[in-house]
Amino acid sequence: MELIWNGIVQAFKLIFHLDSELMNILWVTIRVSGTATLVSLLLGVPLGALLGTWRFPGRSAALSIIHTGMGAPPVVVGLFVMIMLWRSGPLGGLNFLYTPWAMILAQTIIAFPIITGFSMAAVAQIDPQLRQQLLGLGASRIQALRAVVQEARLPLLTAIMAGFGGAISEVGAVMMVGGNIKGETRVLTTATVLESGKGEFGTAIALSVILLLLVFGVIVGLTVLQQRNRIT
Repeated sequence: MELIWNGIVQAFKLIFHLDSELMNILWVTIRVSGTATLVSLLLGVPLGALLGTWRFPGRSAALSIIHTGMGAPPVVVGLFVMIMLWRSGPLGGLNFLYTPWAMILAQTIIAFPIITGFSMAAVAQIDPQLRQQLLGLGASRIQALRAVVQEARLPLLTAIMAGFGGAISEVGAVMMVGGNIKGETRVLTTATVLESGKGEFGTAIALSVILLLLVFGVIVGLTVLQQRNRIT
């Protein structure tokens, strides 16, 4: 218990003293996970809404792929991205390997099916008659889909929470494609693993506490937004 308490105290010391290395790790963490979540949101919500409202050939196969992606082992994602970005790989010319861009790509692949799946479930809860009525009134399919997404905006916040949580908590994939390079690709999760491996458990606990505080802050903000919109 003393080790845990000392780690918590150290976490707040690092925060209040604005430790430069911690601030860099925190910034890289927010930039990588935030970008991955945003990209996944922009791609996943429309696809989830489409899968949740329309029946078309190949829909079952698409659902199977999305559901598999929601439970895909991150280390497999990391290996796939690493092979794609390797110098002799299809995307080797981009020189993204061991950069934040590679980490964003890996986290996007992890978060995208999560947001898509939750979005599909959120849209499926909306009365199907709404879309039919809009189409009957002359709305295009895109306009009807947009209206359904607007109606499901509160449950969609849960999709954002789940996607962000899946992205920011990832370790294996980002370590494989990012390399955990100090000042460049080191994030809170990989820094925690590094410090644990060195036997610096106090620092590892401190980093874990900071990661929990970051996630807690984002989730609380989204939850408050969700509840306010529900009341109004």
